Amino acid sequence: MLQRTRNGKRKTILVAGGAGFVGSHLCDALLAQGDRVICIDSYITGSETNVRPLMNHPEFRMIEKDICDFHEMDERLNQIYNLACAASPPQYQADPVHTMMTCVAGTGNLLALAERHEASFLQASTSEVYGNPEVHPQREDYRGNVNCTGPRACYDEGKRAAETLCFDLLRSGRVDARVARIFNTYGPRMQPNDGRIVSNLIVQALSGEPLTIYGSGEQTRSFCYVSDMVAGLIALMNVDPNPEAPVNLGNPGEFTINQLADMVLAMVPSPSEIVHRSLPKDDPQRRRPDISRAKALLKWEPAISLSEGLRQTVDWFSTTPLRQERPRIKPSLRRLPTSTGISLGA
Repeated sequence: MLQRTRNGKRKTILVAGGAGFVGSHLCDALLAQGDRVICIDSYITGSETNVRPLMNHPEFRMIEKDICDFHEMDERLNQIYNLACAASPPQYQADPVHTMMTCVAGTGNLLALAERHEASFLQASTSEVYGNPEVHPQREDYRGNVNCTGPRACYDEGKRAAETLCFDLLRSGRVDARVARIFNTYGPRMQPNDGRIVSNLIVQALSGEPLTIYGSGEQTRSFCYVSDMVAGLIALMNVDPNPEAPVNLGNPGEFTINQLADMVLAMVPSPSEIVHRSLPKDDPQRRRPDISRAKALLKWEPAISLSEGLRQTVDWFSTTPLRQERPRIKPSLRRLPTSTGISLGA
């Protein structure tokens, strides 16, 4: 019998990737609603700075570990959020084998943990499962256009495989698994050099450097402010019954990269000019979520406009040292996990 602890009781919640950009905001929100939060992070792309204010919180616990090597907890868990994976192309392509294994072996470890604890499980998937879409906007029933052998495949296909694990275990009645397909998220605590377009443009403008746009800049993205994204993740975890299908979470506002650059320059007094570079291989040309399912099932939709969220993000970067925290653990290409702990038997 799957455990479905919901409203009215304090829950013990594991947040994998909880020291990352979105994960740390999720930890804040869960603590604010009175839950106990256990954060696991390898600090490969997460930052200790993001969770340092929580270290003395009586209901917060930090575990420094890679989910590829994580198998058991000494506390009973009610929910598990899996946000553990590098999310920007430069970061996930830096060690593509580790990225793939984080998505597959690491997710498998956490699903096995959820099964043993009878905990609800939420997988942070991505709009990248749609690849360079031929359908616009993207609905959850669109199967995508992904290059399975290209340089982005470690992330795109890794997340697709993670979704497969979730739905196979859900269909078998073993794990109460939910899947969120996250579209571009931005806000305070983004790493200044993580390679995402919002942080890139803001940091370059604040530094007086040329703003780098790849390709023509007419490719589009939809940007969701981090507080809206966290609210959507919590809503998906707690909705009853389980949607039994992936749910897009993102802001359906669609902007070209040129429009985004113009907005940044309007907010940051800067002599920066715009320079164009070659478009990376398999970079999507259009990206916009259809969030009809989230609206209907979760009663959720974003509340923060791009102009409002961008202003808050610029203000945060303006008062934050523009440096990247060095990773404390480096992944290894030489060692691959041999088991996820999930039994293939009944």
